[in-house]
Amino acid sequence: MSSNYSYSHLILFSLLLFFILDFLTVSSCPTHCGGIKITYPFGVGKGCYLEKWYEITCNISTSGKVLVPFLSVINKEVVNISLPSQFQYASYPLSYGSVRIKHPITSKGCSSDGEEHVSLLNLTGTPFYVSNKNTLIAAGCNTTASLINVEQSIVGCKSSCHTSDHTPTKNYLAVVACNSKHGYDDRYCNETSIMNETSCNGNSCCKANMPDMIQQIVGVQIDNTTTTGGCKVAFLTDETYFLSNGSDPQRLHAKRYSTVELGWFIHTTNHSFVNALECYNITEYLSYNGQYSADLLLYYRHISKWLRYLHLYPRRHRFTTIKSCVCDYNAYLSYARCSCNQGFKGNPYGLGGCEDINECKEKLDDGSSHCGNHTCVNFQGYYDCVNKNHQPLAIGIGSSFGSLIFVGGIYLLKKIIRKQRRLNQKKKFFKRNGGLLLQQQLTSTNGKDEKTKVFSSKELEKATENFSSNRILGQGGQGTVYKGMLVDGRIVAVKKSKVVDEDKLEEFINEVVILSQINHRNIVKLLGCCLETNVPVLVYEFVPNGNLFEHLHDEFEDNTMATWKVRLRIAIDIAGALSYLHSSASSPIYHRDVKSTNIMLDEKYRAKVSDFGTSRSVTVDHTHLTTVVSGTVGYMDPEYFQSSQFTDKSDVYSFGVVLVELITGEKSISFLRSQENRTLATYFIMAMKENKLFDIIDGRIRDDCMLNQVTATAKVARKCLNLKGRKRPSMREVSMELENIRLSSGDMQQHEHVSENEEEEEKDKGVVEDIIGVKSGDNVVVTAPAAQYNIVAASSSSLSDVEPLFPLQTR
Repeated sequence: MSSNYSYSHLILFSLLLFFILDFLTVSSCPTHCGGIKITYPFGVGKGCYLEKWYEITCNISTSGKVLVPFLSVINKEVVNISLPSQFQYASYPLSYGSVRIKHPITSKGCSSDGEEHVSLLNLTGTPFYVSNKNTLIAAGCNTTASLINVEQSIVGCKSSCHTSDHTPTKNYLAVVACNSKHGYDDRYCNETSIMNETSCNGNSCCKANMPDMIQQIVGVQIDNTTTTGGCKVAFLTDETYFLSNGSDPQRLHAKRYSTVELGWFIHTTNHSFVNALECYNITEYLSYNGQYSADLLLYYRHISKWLRYLHLYPRRHRFTTIKSCVCDYNAYLSYARCSCNQGFKGNPYGLGGCEDINECKEKLDDGSSHCGNHTCVNFQGYYDCVNKNHQPLAIGIGSSFGSLIFVGGIYLLKKIIRKQRRLNQKKKFFKRNGGLLLQQQLTSTNGKDEKTKVFSSKELEKATENFSSNRILGQGGQGTVYKGMLVDGRIVAVKKSKVVDEDKLEEFINEVVILSQINHRNIVKLLGCCLETNVPVLVYEFVPNGNLFEHLHDEFEDNTMATWKVRLRIAIDIAGALSYLHSSASSPIYHRDVKSTNIMLDEKYRAKVSDFGTSRSVTVDHTHLTTVVSGTVGYMDPEYFQSSQFTDKSDVYSFGVVLVELITGEKSISFLRSQENRTLATYFIMAMKENKLFDIIDGRIRDDCMLNQVTATAKVARKCLNLKGRKRPSMREVSMELENIRLSSGDMQQHEHVSENEEEEEKDKGVVEDIIGVKSGDNVVVTAPAAQYNIVAASSSSLSDVEPLFPLQTR
């Protein structure tokens, strides 16, 4: 029983949290437009309405002086929005909310063109329908009007300009008919006006009621068979018309519109919305307990007045739970109607929902209180009358206060236990993810100016708004990158991986420490990591202008790549960064995934090499790594693909492909090219051999580039793409040669590197084609460029890639 008790309070706490979050959004929404109150689920502005159906736009009126609300889904001016009335009796149906709109009238022979103007109201596919409180009104001599598109009914009326032969019987029956539809409401069924023939009863104006069947398409037309001339109007309205205001068709035509009442209900695919209201389901309410509760409350409400004079006061049945609203909810159709329950008032759909009515502060119709001389005690959904002995009240208050303390104690205890569990879980993750080893490493590098920071999960959750989907920069097969802001104001990129290889955690920690010590302007800085989560989270500096692939292949609408000067500078930046990794870092580091999507551009469009998820450092006495093949099709070194031995020259080959991308503007893999030229490397080498370099230069730079520099750069790329790794230059040599090309403005003497055995290269050419057709069953981890094949969901950043954070490899 205690578990059920605690579970109920957990539900209440969740509901409170839902309404707090809803309040943060709804509280900033306009509540009025043009003097019309806008109530939820309707709203003005994005995020202020439940669904698109209920969007209200605040537009300038035709007079151009004031703002008026329009129901966006049907583009009709709104006159009033009403919520469903209180649910009174179990035998009565739930009421519906209403929206009153302005709708054009149908006219004939009233304008100079003499044409008939027919009005049609089509609400198909929306949660709105024409209320049966509307009435068809027709005015003019010999005017026959009818409703069209009304299913299973024929509705119409005819007005004439002759005196009718009314009799007392006819007058009485007219009153009875009106009362049967509208009840004893003097606004609709004024007996005096009916008896005196001042209502629209067929003389100069006539009226007809809506059919019982709910309609969503209703039109009004005037019978074309009428031969009598003159102005004739007909319209649908929820207002009452008499001879005084409904018999002059010209005046009605000048008004141009009538007010029509639309009923509405909730139509949403968000099932949690209706469930979060915590209302009775109508079938639950009409069950035994619900029926008993409703009838008992009704009984007490009716007899309390006369029992008061006998000094007898019934003690209300104290229900354990009284919900504030009742809903008729069809989960299959996603429809719902909700009303406040007896004893409550307000908006069942809005923040706070229906509020309790304090009957003790309200007066009866005769001005007396509900309990007379006795004490009225208000409860949630009902009230009680007790004599002036306050002992029961004191006992009730004391019990309630004690219960509140008990519940509060349980809640605080659960909160403390939950907090302790989270702390223990964070400690477990920290230890499992190598936190102790990382702390050791940090202690040994404590003398350095910059070192890896170990972030707490709370810091990163705050920086990324709890890893909100609105903060996503990019997504890949193995992780997601979020944009975040640290407490010191720094903007960072937070990479959260999806998988972890626990066998490689020690290697991961070593790599984090090594990469964090890299300090080069053309390399994205690793700021730190978080080890308190299920998988380690990496924190990088944020680079604002996306990646090279996006700019180079027209995914950004700018002219950044329109000059050769910018492209050459980017190539030099990349070469310098890779040269630093291979030669100048404390331990040589092989990137292993150099490609255009991993080249970021900062605010000055300077290149920064990023994504070291597959990078590995080697000791100075080693020349290569033996690993399971991992890389990106189109950029992968064919020699590495065959031997599984990754060297610094493998990075050189990948850089060569990026260099050719800068020259040609082509993608590394393109199925638009022929089979033999599908890879950019093969396509470029063939063009160089056939002396067709000028033909493949990107058209955006071809006319204005320095052809000597482009030719020299192409020869450097040709060297980098040599199928024999030992014949490729080092990244230091490539960086120096590109720098010399940039400094040279005249003719340059280039020492073209020609393969000593062209036939041997032709023989090995098929290796590149084999990489494209590699099968997943061959235990080779190869990926296509993420941005090229839409693997990355948000192309604004390439920091999230498809390679695993801890790929399976062996040294």
